Amino acid sequence: MTVISIQSQVAYGHVGNSAAVFPMQMHGIDVIAVPTTLLSNRPGYPTIRGRVLEAQLVADLLLGIEERGAVDTCQMIVSGYLGSADIAAVVADFVARARARNPALCYVCDPVLGDRDRGLFVKADIPPLVRDRLCGLADIITPNHFEFEWLCGAKASTSDQMIEAARALMPRGPSTVVVTSAELSDTPDGEIETLAIERTSAWRVRTPKLPISPNGTGDLFAALFASARVQNKATPEALGHAASAISAVLERTAARGTEEMRIVESAELLVNPKRLFEAVVIDGSQVQTSSDQA
Repeated sequence: MTVISIQSQVAYGHVGNSAAVFPMQMHGIDVIAVPTTLLSNRPGYPTIRGRVLEAQLVADLLLGIEERGAVDTCQMIVSGYLGSADIAAVVADFVARARARNPALCYVCDPVLGDRDRGLFVKADIPPLVRDRLCGLADIITPNHFEFEWLCGAKASTSDQMIEAARALMPRGPSTVVVTSAELSDTPDGEIETLAIERTSAWRVRTPKLPISPNGTGDLFAALFASARVQNKATPEALGHAASAISAVLERTAARGTEEMRIVESAELLVNPKRLFEAVVIDGSQVQTSSDQA
């Protein structure tokens, strides 16, 4: 099993590929990691070194792995933080070529654009390219709640609204929309939700909302969800697994009191989380558990 992961990379900490590669490897996946940035650490520290890579360098790296036959043998491409509009265009061109060459290949786009606290935190010319080109090529997108509303151009404060908006996106590309860090009108206090929506089905999973907000949680979730799908797990099973594993990592991080996620020391929990959260089947106002569907 092979995944091509195109994201940022940091020397210190866990965001982008530095949050995604190890969890995928723990699931037995061979990861071809292509950086879009090389930084000493994520933003938020007093200093940051390094830079967004030149688009031509990213294009050369992608061409190089094509020449090694990676596109022919991989099962999935995952993209995350891109750094510039030129890199977004390079990645879109690569994904289009790859899918033409290997039609069975699945593309997961994590549209890293912003969050509820900061709004859009990428350059202004990146979001339209992600929305119009990358999401249009994707089979699966994994926006957070803020990014989902930006992509849809509308607020979604209920599960009905989120399902309707997600299905309105699907004619433009993705067949599966997974919304992370969702806080809806009926989300219980002290919990956070992740919803997965497809054309005829939808699921939600609730996990404890911890008093921490480390960077890279979206990158980690996308890696865990992708890992499950590469292993041929159905969407609700992949959703429950990813939510359970990331919850385990965040619980360990909260216990340690660190700013960076404790991914490496949570290695076993990435694959076999001790506490499992079940995905619940929803469709508009109707809610059923998976057992009800059996």
